[in-house]
Amino acid sequence: MKVGIHKARYGKFSEYLQRYETILKHNNIQCTYLDVNSEHFWDEITNIDLFIYRWRHFHDEKQIADTILPIIERAMSIKCFPNMATCWHYDDKIKQYYLLRQLDFPTIKSWVFWSKAAAYYWIENVAQFPVVFKLKGGAASSNVILLKSKSEAKRIVKIMFSKGVKSGRLPTSASTRWKDFNIGKEIHRWGGNILRILRDEDIYPYWQVDKNYAYFQEFLPNNDYDTRVTIIGDRAFAYRRMNRENDFRSSGSGVLSYDTTEIDMRFIETAFAISKSLGFQSMAYDFLKDQHDNVKFCEISYDFIDTYIFKCPGHWDSKLNWHKGNYWPQFCHLSDALELPDLEQPKIECSISSNIKIV
Repeated sequence: MKVGIHKARYGKFSEYLQRYETILKHNNIQCTYLDVNSEHFWDEITNIDLFIYRWRHFHDEKQIADTILPIIERAMSIKCFPNMATCWHYDDKIKQYYLLRQLDFPTIKSWVFWSKAAAYYWIENVAQFPVVFKLKGGAASSNVILLKSKSEAKRIVKIMFSKGVKSGRLPTSASTRWKDFNIGKEIHRWGGNILRILRDEDIYPYWQVDKNYAYFQEFLPNNDYDTRVTIIGDRAFAYRRMNRENDFRSSGSGVLSYDTTEIDMRFIETAFAISKSLGFQSMAYDFLKDQHDNVKFCEISYDFIDTYIFKCPGHWDSKLNWHKGNYWPQFCHLSDALELPDLEQPKIECSISSNIKIV
């Protein structure tokens, strides 16, 4: 048995990927690092039993994943993590909404428009403000804005159906002047680019322009936090993420609660049902509640911060039995993909960023 792990961005070996390697070596399973830039990549991968490519929301990595994963999994019949069922919709909220609404799962009500005229008509005649506007991609609450009026919504739509917006360039408030906002972002961007150039790194991880669509979502008030439920096989890990200060957004706030008594078990049941129905290997769900205490969720993601999962005091199985213990998601991924229920998890030190507060 041999596992191939694709290198992270810039050809580095991230701590996240090194944990896969540590677990495999502890269990005497062969492991090798692969790089699609190598002329030998396609020869080397023929000897692999499992291919791991942790691609993230950077446009460069998405481009690679969209190109090679269908070939490796479907044409070469090599197991992949993530597989196509798990990741084809990753970091694309519109794909996720279209997929999940067809199966009648409790997604937050959303509206997607592919023409400016249709979006303007909805704004004038249907929309009830405030509403949330999102770009289809983005992490840690980036590319998410609360619109409070028709004029703010029309302003966003006009931009989306003209020059468009790059990821990370959406203002955090509709009252921010776009001109001022862009100047500030340019200064910040070029300061960071100098460091990337010195490290010989790609300076444009986000280069795709989002345009010619508009994605709105119903605003659910009175949610001071969301609940992140992560399903890996027959395991559910859960914790709460508190909102940012004076903000409706919780993703990326850095304030986490691992109190399992505060977890609404309906979230766990719903997440298991979705993952089972769609055959997801690994998926994180962001849950909220509407004004009538109904379960709603807004986004899903196969990728997440592994240390947050490890800090969970345990997990539930699909029958809602509780299993105490700390588990690395990489261990769960490997145990499932390699069909090794007796795989051993070695002791791996876990440290959480000083920017994270656990309450």
